Amino acid sequence: MNFQPALQKVIQAFEHYYTIKTENVTSPFAAEAEFHSHTEQYVLVRAAKIADIDSNEFVFFAEVPVLTDQKISELDSRAWEEGLSRVKPYSGHRNTDVALIIVADKIEENVFKQIKKIKHSKSYYFSLWGWSNYRLMAYEVSTGRTATNRLGTDLKKLVR
Repeated sequence: MNFQPALQKVIQAFEHYYTIKTENVTSPFAAEAEFHSHTEQYVLVRAAKIADIDSNEFVFFAEVPVLTDQKISELDSRAWEEGLSRVKPYSGHRNTDVALIIVADKIEENVFKQIKKIKHSKSYYFSLWGWSNYRLMAYEVSTGRTATNRLGTDLKKLVR
């Protein structure tokens, strides 16, 4: 299987801004990455705080020899559920996004169409406490083709 070096390259693209975890990761994933950003807004002095703004992202990496309908459904639901379980919404929470990056040696043709249709989003307290969106990218190592959902198109830059 020659897709492991490709996965390592993708993970390295996240190392500058994300905390990467390759051991004790959630099954069936090969690695996880986390990004947390906290911003405060205030007027003149810090005691006059206007807002706390938290933004988070959880990225799950998977490697499979052949990406099938069943496997994409399994990885998709597991990543979304695990990402949502880590969300802590409150009045200063802006967003917590979840991303899934799959590196496969071969992707079945019908899975390319299926990936484009996958979308998940959730708002908390009518979006007053933030929201969560889902990005997805699958990369076929043997041909160099990628498939993404609508929000995952910016992830294509990682494999170029």
